[in-house]
Amino acid sequence: MKRIMLVVAYDGTNYCGWQIQPNGITVEEVLNRHLSDLLKESIAVIGASRTDSGVHAIGNVAVFDTETKIPGEKISFALNQRLPKDIVIQQSREVPIDFHPRFCNSTKTYQYRILNSRFPLPTQRLYTHFIYYPLQAEAMSEASKYLIGEHDFKSFCSTRTQVTDTIRTIYDINVIRDGEMIQITISGNGFLYNMVRIIVGTLIKVGLGIYPPNHVKEILDKKNRLVAGPKAPAQGLTLLKIDYPDLEVL
Repeated sequence: MKRIMLVVAYDGTNYCGWQIQPNGITVEEVLNRHLSDLLKESIAVIGASRTDSGVHAIGNVAVFDTETKIPGEKISFALNQRLPKDIVIQQSREVPIDFHPRFCNSTKTYQYRILNSRFPLPTQRLYTHFIYYPLQAEAMSEASKYLIGEHDFKSFCSTRTQVTDTIRTIYDINVIRDGEMIQITISGNGFLYNMVRIIVGTLIKVGLGIYPPNHVKEILDKKNRLVAGPKAPAQGLTLLKIDYPDLEVL
């Protein structure tokens, strides 16, 4: 028995998220089906990030256990021949059998893209959140700095979450305007349910002038979801990468 790690990129538009759901097709379901067919054994992947419906990924991580004799690095090539074009394995390799993508020390990096222009662009409709009203990216950047560090992010967590520990660490947030595109890139040791999208929704209110930048600190301190901004739409969010500094190379 060996454990294989996959780095998975996907366009989340046509999927009901990562995790298997009774109401629609998911990325996890597609991977399980095609891996099982390829390897002629029952495969169930374990994903690092259970992205929501419509959220995209460049570098999500999943592992599975297998008896196959196919070298780990070759599985990506064989699997990509079977997968739909909106899911592509970027890398596959063998990892220690005790490596778990959710419980091992890691840094996750997400990016949210906002098209801030007079009119929407059809080619960006599935990968950005369109906002007509002018946004002050400088104010959004100033507000984001209050979130860096270890905090209780209960205000920025969906009430549907089942976790009891809402303390997380954000290592860095960058808000950059490039023409009509605003990119919010955020890295941390882990994120609560809908946390990134709620942070973005709150920063948008700052960008619109509804909140002053320092109001974000007040929201953080109140530990109450009702005082934060709305959840930003899913299609603007992409999981860029997950780094595992302690992962042994086999």
